[in-house]
Amino acid sequence: MAQVQPFRAFRYNPSIAPFDRVLTQPYDKITPAMQDKYYAADPHNLIAIEKGRVNREDSPQNSVYTRAAASLNAWIAEHVIQQDPAPAFYAYSQEFTVPGTSLRRTRRGFIGVGHLEDYSANIIFRHEYTLSGPKADRLELLRHTRTHIGQLFMLYSDPYLTIDKLLDEFTSNAPPATELTDEYGVVHRLWLIADPEHIATIQNAMAPQKLVIADGHHRYETSLNFRTESRSHAGKLDPHAPYEFSMMTFVNTCAEGLTILPTHRVVANLRDFSWSAVRRYLEPWFATETFPVRDESALPEARAKFLSRLSECKSRRAIGAYPAPETTGGKGFYLLTLRPEADPAQILPGLSPLQRELDVVLLHQGILEPALGITPHAVSSEANLTYEREAANALDAVDQGKAQIAFLLNPVDVDLVMDVATNGEVMPQKSTDFYPKLLSGITMYRL
Repeated sequence: MAQVQPFRAFRYNPSIAPFDRVLTQPYDKITPAMQDKYYAADPHNLIAIEKGRVNREDSPQNSVYTRAAASLNAWIAEHVIQQDPAPAFYAYSQEFTVPGTSLRRTRRGFIGVGHLEDYSANIIFRHEYTLSGPKADRLELLRHTRTHIGQLFMLYSDPYLTIDKLLDEFTSNAPPATELTDEYGVVHRLWLIADPEHIATIQNAMAPQKLVIADGHHRYETSLNFRTESRSHAGKLDPHAPYEFSMMTFVNTCAEGLTILPTHRVVANLRDFSWSAVRRYLEPWFATETFPVRDESALPEARAKFLSRLSECKSRRAIGAYPAPETTGGKGFYLLTLRPEADPAQILPGLSPLQRELDVVLLHQGILEPALGITPHAVSSEANLTYEREAANALDAVDQGKAQIAFLLNPVDVDLVMDVATNGEVMPQKSTDFYPKLLSGITMYRL
């Protein structure tokens, strides 16, 4: 049973700290350049807490974590950040343009605090493994600030759209309490839902749900670790203690607007790479459709046809390839589709049927490892492989001589993500890119 509760969020006071100058992207998406931009935007920018600067002279008494806690405490004392008067759920909408298209969408969900569950309880599920480094950093920050400032992005499935109908009512009939446009052109809006009847409707609809972590695996496992520490310090089990919960944004997979982008693979630094040899190896299992580029003037048209065809052939397990030109022959785009007679169990032995349905697994274990020699260790160390969200950037890396070949993927269906996770399996890292990201600091849950 999923336990979801309203809470009294801490939020920025816009009369002192305008939302568009103080909220940030999630910590793991903040580059050094973005960090500098956020610091320059406003003295109260969340960056000082979310991802503060590390100084050479830092010590346990004066560190990025102690400074984060001091800033947060000072801003609350100065009313830069204020707590809402009554417990509420928070309707959260994001209006955005799908990258690489002109398609405009709106994704709606709601923010609440969810009861932390061990994975073994089969209530909350992960869809990827985590790394130890980010968890250690987030745990130390949580120990000092005792505040969740970033969102856990949770998926649930309700074909009856029970909560979505309520969210539509709020977002259509009342002005938002928070509204801003971020650096990617995404419009973020927030409404408070404090009416007891509406709160009960949301809680009842969520109770039977299984929840899958879309984004925020590290933050979720940090919350579990902090909960374990806090239980030990308390010397007892209190199911209602604040540390038994974490702040979450819940989005229905059956609602409009949920968008998953692919993450493309860019290959470099291979010895003796030969696209001709790779094609010969793959011939028994993959049919190849070629989009030749006879001269540079024909490149844009060939690229457009190739990308369009990649999307059209999604159901045929299509993978795009763009190799650097060999000494014989010019440039060309290649569409690899699994032959109807090909047996995924033979290509991907030892894997579950669900894993065999994933294009990213087919690419890694059916092409990258056997045909190019890129082992799982090489993948984890990023010795030969980097990642790009934008197809254009992946293809440009080849044209600019920075890569030997780019492999393009279609986005994975959210239903497959849910099936993999709720069956206790995980996907390879960077299999999903849920767009857009949830802003940090739009609500905060203080312990």
